[in-house]
Amino acid sequence: MKKIISTKTGIIILLALVTVIGGYTNFMAQYSPIPSTPSTLSISPPTPPPLPPSLLDGVEKFDSEEEFKTYLQESESLSLGTFGMGASIGGARLPMMEGLEIDAPSKGQAGVPERISETTVQVLGIDEPDVVKTDGKEIYFSSGQSYYWRRSIEIMPPKISGETKIIKAFPPADLEIGAKIDKRGDLLLHKNILIIFSGDKIYGYNVADPKNPEEKWTMKLEDRNYIVAARLYQDKVYLITQTRIDTFRPCPIKPLSVNGASLEIKCADIYHPIVKVPVDTTYSAVVFDPISGKTENNISFVGTSNSSVVYMSESAIYITYSYHERIVKFFSDFFKEKGKDIISEWVIEKLDKLESYDISETAKFTEFTIILERYYSSLNDDERLRIENELTNRMEDYYKEHKRELETTGIVKISLEDFDIKANGNVPGVPLNQFSLDEYQEHLRIAINVGERIFGWRWGIGGASASANDVYVLDKDLKIAGALYDLGLEERIYSARFIEDKGYLVTFRQIDPFYVLDLSNPKNPQLKGELKIPGYSSYLHPISKDKILGVGKEGSKIKISLFDVKSPENPTEVSKYTLDEYWSDILNTHHAFLLDKKHQIFFLPGAKGGYIFSYKDDKLELTKAVSKVNARRAVYINDYLYIIGDDKMVVLNEIDWERINELEF
Repeated sequence: MKKIISTKTGIIILLALVTVIGGYTNFMAQYSPIPSTPSTLSISPPTPPPLPPSLLDGVEKFDSEEEFKTYLQESESLSLGTFGMGASIGGARLPMMEGLEIDAPSKGQAGVPERISETTVQVLGIDEPDVVKTDGKEIYFSSGQSYYWRRSIEIMPPKISGETKIIKAFPPADLEIGAKIDKRGDLLLHKNILIIFSGDKIYGYNVADPKNPEEKWTMKLEDRNYIVAARLYQDKVYLITQTRIDTFRPCPIKPLSVNGASLEIKCADIYHPIVKVPVDTTYSAVVFDPISGKTENNISFVGTSNSSVVYMSESAIYITYSYHERIVKFFSDFFKEKGKDIISEWVIEKLDKLESYDISETAKFTEFTIILERYYSSLNDDERLRIENELTNRMEDYYKEHKRELETTGIVKISLEDFDIKANGNVPGVPLNQFSLDEYQEHLRIAINVGERIFGWRWGIGGASASANDVYVLDKDLKIAGALYDLGLEERIYSARFIEDKGYLVTFRQIDPFYVLDLSNPKNPQLKGELKIPGYSSYLHPISKDKILGVGKEGSKIKISLFDVKSPENPTEVSKYTLDEYWSDILNTHHAFLLDKKHQIFFLPGAKGGYIFSYKDDKLELTKAVSKVNARRAVYINDYLYIIGDDKMVVLNEIDWERINELEF
């Protein structure tokens, strides 16, 4: 009598692909690196695979609610379900252009600061929400904690505890708390309006009188709506939200209300790709006036909640969403190409027939496993063991060749000029964060990883051994113009940075390859240089034209590296500092970093205190350490550096680094 239960062992190599899509963990984020010795490497360009076809060739609006429902039903058959990593929500950080230094309105007058730092952002002039803002006179600090939790696959709004402090900061001798607002969250500051992103609400406060802040307007996210990102640019706030689709009544949608008046987006105003793709979410980009809170424009389109990333340039907003391709078809093609000599012909015939069924991918996969179980139960133990090993080896080879066919990232481009969708496109794989995207001379560059999330490390196939990283250059219509493939094979991207016609990429598994890319020819991007050193950098920041700062980890400690990229073919690590800290918030958010070029220093927070480093003469030196403060951020006003912690604020004179004042919270 044959052993039926052995079929589970037989198909485990096939179930691995699907299992990790539904149960992918943050294992790699907690991965403890093993230092390796530095090495140099000769560059040999990889053989490029053919460019993927454009699957999202154009968008159009739904005609009606019924058409929306039909689209949902048809797109459901393309997906195994919605799994994995949800979009980042309000208050979440994304792991980095230096903070913009602004001039005070009445620069040079007595008592008015001449230098004021701003939040470190990706694109100069486009502000991003953070827990600290300053206008040069007051510092606004939102302290406390946000608590997030999940229900099913939805990311719920955070519970908020804490407050926002308005601190009289300049001159530092007058340091005091002027007022408190019983709301906390990320902040934006526009003229005299302080915007607080607090859970499912956004508040606008008039702080013209810092001692008496006055609530002017309230914006509330409606049910099933979450914040993905926000930006402040040219006196307008750009808010990106996502709405979980109600399959029974997908539209109209109501992303938010302002002072009780709902913003309603009708079915005929929602875009969708002409080619069917899996969808579970409607994204809305909303423009509102920070003074009044009133919405001025909006646009909506369908996508997925997986791994959403938002990047904004001076001309457009780019919103990405990732989805998995047809898993059953992938396996069917594998058997046809690699398994005809070991898999029964009737199995392949049944899989061909299964592919033609007009049913969901979930139902197809259920039938697929039944077919395989029947086949394995017909084998004796010896034959089953042989086939298991053959399939394991052949699948690894097949996956390396076809990994770019399994996960796709759709990209939507919204023009700021008329706030309409100007283009949409797609690339294989998944971007890491907002710094994986960058627009330059009407081209979008995007760094992506393929393979890391699909095959699980725990199954011993695919995963790390099949992971690769690509960089694509897309034209203004989001069509692929050029690409670089297979950077950091068997590794994943830890940081990316694009600066004009250059690109810098860090991948990691056990050592840190730092790549220098030449993107001057969009149709022919090139890998120019590579440097391998221990540890990794998860944050890259331009210090000067030829110097890039990297902050990451080596072993269990924070590592800071200064890279010289003057010779792209031969990048070097000119200075390195290992800090006796396990964690810095810079690993989590670029907002925690502050660069002061006048004094050639930068600040980073740690668990034990705050640290000020000098980079003069291309040498990293710890200039000042401030202990006994749970440091979160730093700002400078004139030549005073304010280190802001959860428990107190410390003011340093940047001329001699002496403590000038401090304030207990």
